[in-house]
Amino acid sequence: MKVGVAGQGAFGVKHIEAIKNISGIEVVTLTGGNQAATEEVAKKFGIPHWTGDLGESLKQPGLEAMILATPTQMHADQAEQCMRAGKHVQIEIPMADSLADSERILKAQKETGLIVMAGHTRRFNPSHQWIHKRILSGELKVQQMNVQTYFFRRTNMNAAGKPRSWTDHLLWHHACHTVDLFAYQAGENISECFALEGPPHPELKIAMDMSIGLKVPSGAICTLSLSFNNKGPQGTFFRYICDNGTYVAYYDDLVDGEQKPIDLSKVDVSMNGIELQDREFFAAIQEGREPNASVAQTISAMRVLDRLERMMKSGSLTGAAR
Repeated sequence: MKVGVAGQGAFGVKHIEAIKNISGIEVVTLTGGNQAATEEVAKKFGIPHWTGDLGESLKQPGLEAMILATPTQMHADQAEQCMRAGKHVQIEIPMADSLADSERILKAQKETGLIVMAGHTRRFNPSHQWIHKRILSGELKVQQMNVQTYFFRRTNMNAAGKPRSWTDHLLWHHACHTVDLFAYQAGENISECFALEGPPHPELKIAMDMSIGLKVPSGAICTLSLSFNNKGPQGTFFRYICDNGTYVAYYDDLVDGEQKPIDLSKVDVSMNGIELQDREFFAAIQEGREPNASVAQTISAMRVLDRLERMMKSGSLTGAAR
């Protein structure tokens, strides 16, 4: 299968590295904003074609699919462009930074019938897969998820320490992971939610601290704390408080409530969540089926984010998610 990647930054590279481990998949084109960096990445990974024009990438012979790891505000237009060109598409999280753009992506997917997947990596991390399989078997039931998403940000720098061309966002990017994962692990849509935000940063113009509460109809709750002001361990820590045990997940690692490591080596064919996410995308294309984390499945999280944003803007404290 011949595929392309759009985005020469940190996550574009993560996808390219992951694809190197998947047999039968070839990255034949790279679209990037910074052309010097795009050429550097393409040459490093042996990608034969690179360009600053997504339309040019989409015309490459035999191309079947694109992975979009571009700035969030470009996702909706680029996703639709890929679909209208007849290409399957995976969109890095978040699929968009507004509900209107998310719904536009879903509408185009329904019209074209193509495989369109959002990059909700947490569904694929071995740590969260281990929990999910035990939920499905009836061994565990989530009572509460307590989640901390902590970074230290003063400038727009990406995961590779290079400048971003866009501004990261606690709600539409980082909370998106947890909102989707909580509903996925609980097996229910979120029925109630609330959010509070701290003061905006004077230069970045975004809230640097946020608190979110979620609930599903069966009664399970999720408490999510997010900050760009944290000086300490970086990333997201997921504490699962279940009816039959407590577990803490950190990316691809998992420990129990007493900090004893859980062996995840047999969970899947890889310990890399992004690789597993990409494997699902390509398998869904080859098998002609809906992928896990399709835009149809993950649109509910975007609707909750929209509800939370409107509540914070209006000053309302709680409300049902619709």
